[in-house]
Amino acid sequence: MSDAPSLAPSTGILALSAVDAIAEIRKGHLSPLDVVDAAIDRIEATDAGINAIPVRCFEAARGEARRLMEKKASGEDWPLLCGLPLAVKDNTDVAGVPTSGGSALTARGAPEISNPAIDRLQRNGAIVVGKSNLSELGGANTTNALFGATRNPFFPALTAGGSSGGSAAALAAHQVYLAHGNDVGGSLRTPAAFCGVAGLRPTPGLVPRKPLSDPFDTVFVEGPMARTIPDLALMLDAMAGFHPPDLLSRKHPASFRNAAARPGWTGRIAVSEDLGLLPVDRNIRSAFRGAIDRLQPAGCRMSETAPDLAGLPRVIRALRGLAYLATWGRLWPQSRAAFTPEVVGDIAHGESLSATDIAAAIEQRAVIYRRMQDFFGDIDILICPTVQVAPFPVEIMWPAEIEGTASKIYIDWIMITYVWSILGCPALAVPAGRDGAGMPVSLQVVGPPHSEERLISFAARIEQAFSSPS
Repeated sequence: MSDAPSLAPSTGILALSAVDAIAEIRKGHLSPLDVVDAAIDRIEATDAGINAIPVRCFEAARGEARRLMEKKASGEDWPLLCGLPLAVKDNTDVAGVPTSGGSALTARGAPEISNPAIDRLQRNGAIVVGKSNLSELGGANTTNALFGATRNPFFPALTAGGSSGGSAAALAAHQVYLAHGNDVGGSLRTPAAFCGVAGLRPTPGLVPRKPLSDPFDTVFVEGPMARTIPDLALMLDAMAGFHPPDLLSRKHPASFRNAAARPGWTGRIAVSEDLGLLPVDRNIRSAFRGAIDRLQPAGCRMSETAPDLAGLPRVIRALRGLAYLATWGRLWPQSRAAFTPEVVGDIAHGESLSATDIAAAIEQRAVIYRRMQDFFGDIDILICPTVQVAPFPVEIMWPAEIEGTASKIYIDWIMITYVWSILGCPALAVPAGRDGAGMPVSLQVVGPPHSEERLISFAARIEQAFSSPS
């Protein structure tokens, strides 16, 4: 493994943050066509080495950029995102672009309308330049039978994480300014951590979701990914909002851009390396401690504590099995050969559950949820690692063990993100420099449901601390 990045850093237009690129467009120094052309050139120059954007809609993107410019010339104001190029995860519909889901089971032709979150982004001026690669039907290593594996832009022999790995890799490679993802067990946060970018899993209902097989589900969410916290907050403003068909959807009066513009430590911070129950690689622990040590002189005061999450991994396995059986039951078992071994295991586990097993899992989640609420009654934010392991070889689907603890199933290594998903908590992966080997370090900042403003303000302060000289 080389210590040097595999991709030369971008310069000029693509080195700008999304916020700065928008400012340049509003000043007349750049146009939507300039930034779209730059993104297309960068994808064509770099994507052969990482495979982040396998589905492309370049000419449609150029046409949309020209339409925005014509509207501006006719007297209309620029929309919020001013024509910035966007990557959309390829399990999500974009009007006029085929959706694959990374599987023959889900691949289909071009839809007529975009899914709600993408429609909001487009109406706010984002221009989709392509669909980003993802894990096949589940998992946290971005590889699938249709498009192959996405590689880490910094260390191409290693995985970019998943399942929103194409989006994270595209951001890290400066192919786009903003990227969409979605998250069940960590799919926004794990690849963000592996690729050194920011990814937010919001509280369910903040961002309108695509139509789900189970509209009552509270685990699947859509969310933003970006290279900086102000960029992520800007994207969240552009994609959040009320959408009546999503029964969890709600109006939000907050401006997340304003939260990012007010960086600050909050009063009561908890820190935990492992949440008291998870195996974590020693190098991740060391990097996490180094990051925490960097924050304390900057004025962040912390206490070592975590909520009592005992029993939650078992609950997650049961509820995941049940959800997968409900989602894929119509294709099971006649299409068994088309599923990955990992998803086969999920569905089979769902079949094995008794009514008593399901009732016990639901009851225990409720008990742990109340413990979590009590914990956040005394604590404003919890900081923990975003990942339990460092990026691993791209050919490996999941690590077999962590510090001598065997992984029983393929989601054991992402439990540090999954626990917050199952409890409905917002969680934000925040870049926190590099370790001695050049690997990105990521802090996961977590709050109680509906605390996104607090998390974004806090994350912006972390970003300040790591951008200043140590």
